[in-house]
Amino acid sequence: MKFTKLHYCQYLLSSQINYTITNLAEHLESISHDKINYYLKTEKLTPRLLWDNVKDVVEPDDNGYIILGLALSRCVNVLCFLG
Repeated sequence: MKFTKLHYCQYLLSSQINYTITNLAEHLESISHDKINYYLKTEKLTPRLLWDNVKDVVEPDDNGYIILGLALSRCVNVLCFLG
């Protein structure tokens, strides 16, 4: 199985607390931590690109926020829902 942007976006949407590559790899049988790490280092994933892929499934709320951030490793790795 090839790791894709869709896998990563779905993980960020479904994970409530732990957004690490290690946690993601533990939930995917055929994809290793190293494969995910390589993908995130070589693929250009911007906050805008992630938002474009998830905005249709996010329900707006006047008391909620979505924060997309870039890590020092140049990987998009944070999607936090604060309410």
